[in-house]
Amino acid sequence: MPAEARSIRVNPFNFLSLFKKSKEHLELIAALFSGLLLFFTWLNTEHLSHSAYITLHVFAFVTGGYAKAKEGIEATIRDRELNVEMLMILAAIGSASIGYWTEGAILIFIFALSGALETYTMNKSQREISSLMDLQPNHAWKVTKDGYTEVATDLLMVGDNILIKAGERVPSDGKIVKGTTFIDESAITGESLPVMKTNGEEVFAGTVTMDGSITVEITKPMKDTVFQQVMELVRTAQKEKSPSQLFIERFEGTYVKGVLLVVAFMLFLPHFLFGWTWMDTVYRAMILLVVASPCALVASIMPATLSAISSSARHGVLFKGGVHLENLSHIKAIAFDKTGTLTNGSPEVTDMYIDPLYNKEDVLAVIASIEQESNHPLAQAIVHYAVNRSNVTLQPVENMKNFSGQGVTAVVGEETWKIGNANFIGETAAEMFQDGAALRLASEGKTVVFAANEDRVIAIMALKDTVRAETKQAIKVLKDHGIYTVMLTGDNTKTAEAIAEESGIDQFVAECMPDKKVGELKKLKKRFKQIAMVGDGINDAPALAAANVGIAMGEGTDAALETADVVLMKNDLPRIAKAMKLSQRMNRVVKQNVVFSIAVIMLLIISNFFQVLDLPLGVIGHEGSTILVILNGLRLLKGYG
Repeated sequence: MPAEARSIRVNPFNFLSLFKKSKEHLELIAALFSGLLLFFTWLNTEHLSHSAYITLHVFAFVTGGYAKAKEGIEATIRDRELNVEMLMILAAIGSASIGYWTEGAILIFIFALSGALETYTMNKSQREISSLMDLQPNHAWKVTKDGYTEVATDLLMVGDNILIKAGERVPSDGKIVKGTTFIDESAITGESLPVMKTNGEEVFAGTVTMDGSITVEITKPMKDTVFQQVMELVRTAQKEKSPSQLFIERFEGTYVKGVLLVVAFMLFLPHFLFGWTWMDTVYRAMILLVVASPCALVASIMPATLSAISSSARHGVLFKGGVHLENLSHIKAIAFDKTGTLTNGSPEVTDMYIDPLYNKEDVLAVIASIEQESNHPLAQAIVHYAVNRSNVTLQPVENMKNFSGQGVTAVVGEETWKIGNANFIGETAAEMFQDGAALRLASEGKTVVFAANEDRVIAIMALKDTVRAETKQAIKVLKDHGIYTVMLTGDNTKTAEAIAEESGIDQFVAECMPDKKVGELKKLKKRFKQIAMVGDGINDAPALAAANVGIAMGEGTDAALETADVVLMKNDLPRIAKAMKLSQRMNRVVKQNVVFSIAVIMLLIISNFFQVLDLPLGVIGHEGSTILVILNGLRLLKGYG
């Protein structure tokens, strides 16, 4: 067996996922074991000696509290800042010191349980993405002179040809050089319906062929595949924190110090001011230490944010950080690039007029034969139209001449033809053809191409970069939600006006160079404060960076993808509205959590001050609220848009 075939692809990210998953299970097992010890001790309180009673509680403390205590101590040493974990440790020790071993153990048990749940939440959001790693094959069938050789995907290089059989997953990005198949791209785009792919079309790592084998030429190294970009974007997003989360983390250290200071006063002042007994004073101070801890407040944001990021990624919308997801719901206006964003990005023939004295099929055959010699986008669109709409037979072309920016001339069947704009053909003849049809088509923002033989103008074709099928609906939904829409394009005013009208855009700015787009965005920002920009090209990168939220089309240039804050993996504009709705849901959940956690803390503190709250109820109320806000954040994993 060749060395290449024996090579095993090692993925350290999988090991990391397994480690985190085992850690999550160990935390839960430790918490449950702590609870069982506590329950056993409570059932046998009358039959246990004092030393056995204390020993079992100590075991419950250590078993349940070890993970959080270790985490809290390490964080305190590293950051030189007190944290919630340290408050819980002190509260449990304080409860035990005044004889409330069971209450302290309950505190440790519920705190450990909520910690295990929070770890689950963090890992769940990452598993939603890291599970994609299993979709990328470890090996591929490389095409060689002698047939096929099985090699590790890490050993594939740009230019290699690989065979992908029906039902197999694509191991790396490339283009099809042989074969046709339906491909399930849901892992990358979030789109459930398979798409047909044939010669010359791109395929992506992690997608799966439905039927028919294909031969694919590798076009990108493994580290640059769309699949790896998805993984990296989500990892980055999970590390980047929202403004709300950063505020809570900054607030936590100051708040913990404040709680400890108040508890220190609480240990003495009530005895002298209100005549409480020393036992009551210390007892109330310990309850305050428990109920004033901001556990629920700290857990209000991060689980919800990670759940929302994970949910959006599963549906083909990648956020590069929680800050962008949080900001999206505040957007009041969105600017769109035209070409490749609102439109398909390539011209199509929309209208064709042919002199009734000539046979349509014959004229199309001549025009397509001449235009096939050119690589101009308009020429290619005309050839595509002729081949797909009519069963034309291409003819030999001689003496082809190109006049830059004007048109071409060529001889077909001993007859000289001219194809180009009105100036090239002759403006008077062009304007008179078909009672001025060309002027009407031009007024609709279409590009008009004329074809003439030696005698007269024979045909005119109107071409236009057509609006995407989903664009109108996407713009309508945004406008229904009160979002102001603007189109920024480098095209002329007539074309821009026609596209804007067809799309339903509120405003358009034509003849926009990259620097002008940035200037227009600054004007828009002064008017609306919070704006987004959607684009796909290199010329859109400065504008994407200037907006509060930059949104790139997934099939756009690398410059646009790297600059943007959000990436639509499938060029599906309606997902912007769905992402905004998810952002609103997330912010609503975060507000619910924050208000609820603060209300519970205040209620427990007031109840403790009036001596109507016992330590067990304080523990349950405090830790129960923490579990509830985490569960509330987890709701965002389900449903989208």
